[in-house]
Amino acid sequence: MQTLYVILIGLGVVIALVFSALVFITGKGDAMSGGGSVRTTFKGKASFDDFMSRLTLYLGIGFMGLMLIIDVIGHHAVNSAPK
Repeated sequence: MQTLYVILIGLGVVIALVFSALVFITGKGDAMSGGGSVRTTFKGKASFDDFMSRLTLYLGIGFMGLMLIIDVIGHHAVNSAPK
């Protein structure tokens, strides 16, 4: 159980670093743009802004889910430890 916990923490750090890199490389306006605006596509192809918006959405959902799983595993490990 401890090994899984450490692996998940490492994965969470990697996702957090990817978020940071997206903000530093693309600028806050590109990486963190909301999906509510009206965008046009050229010949049905998604633009860079659409791709970045979708990427940050999926990474955010994955990060939140991962943190919840880590929290559950951490509480389970603490409660099952011998006292």
